Amino acid sequence: MSSTPSAPPWNRRRLPRADDRIFLVTGGNAGIGYFVAEQLSATGATVVLGSRNLAKAEAATAAIRARVPGARLRAVRLDLADLSSLGTTVESLEVERLDAVVHNAGVALDDPPRRETGDGHELMFGTNHLGHFVLTRWLMPLLSAAPAARVVTMGSFAAKSERLDLDDLQSRTDYRPQRAYGRSKLAQMYFGVELDRRLRASGSTVASVVVHPGGALDSLTPARPPVHVRTTGARLSAAPAALLVQGKHAGARPAVRAVLDPAVRGGELWGPRVFGLRGEPRREPVWNHLADASVAARLWEASRDLTDGRGR
Repeated sequence: MSSTPSAPPWNRRRLPRADDRIFLVTGGNAGIGYFVAEQLSATGATVVLGSRNLAKAEAATAAIRARVPGARLRAVRLDLADLSSLGTTVESLEVERLDAVVHNAGVALDDPPRRETGDGHELMFGTNHLGHFVLTRWLMPLLSAAPAARVVTMGSFAAKSERLDLDDLQSRTDYRPQRAYGRSKLAQMYFGVELDRRLRASGSTVASVVVHPGGALDSLTPARPPVHVRTTGARLSAAPAALLVQGKHAGARPAVRAVLDPAVRGGELWGPRVFGLRGEPRREPVWNHLADASVAARLWEASRDLTDGRGR
């Protein structure tokens, strides 16, 4: 009796080849997104870096090519805060299919005042969640054209302690920047979970996976000039933190695994192994509040209303 050979155990040092595949990484020019793009490019895939600033994206592609000879990279202008531009961005990809998108780009504000996108949405909620919500709608024909595409949504460990206020998604009545950021990332994660429910219900071959990077600090991140420069002083001062958290290169690994590992399934949550803060990626139980399907469905409908149906 013959059996289908199983996939080899996951080994981040020997990533599976993906020579004929095309991946889009939003915010691929810096931070965790840069390292997602760098690691995926080592598989032979074509990696497209989406960025508001094309000059920064080109600098990132040059940095990746310096480490990954022969890397196949492209850059496209992507402004998630400008919903009306996203259709044009997808057209500029000029591809017939897309094998995965990593929804990584985001805005994080530390101080008041509250700011809005050109569409009148609170900046972090409008960019981090609504922008990706609408972008997915535009990308879905390309994703559906691939044999088994994946939408990988980069959440945040900061979202674990937050809860959505469905009556104040835009933080109009009580704006606190750090809380608004955590809620915007939680909204993204709800979107990723709900998207997979809807894809399964429609019989789609596309899967949606949610990941988070744990604790990922610049000071623990290896240098990638000019994208990221780390001084000796910063490296030494951050050394004790390495017992609890990690650098952004390691924070990228759950997303990379979610894109490449055939054992990963839609609807799952992946994050670092050690207390959800550092270490190799592993599947973890979907957080209790994130598993609330009624909240996810209400957020979906609210997001559709806020984007005038452009996220359908």
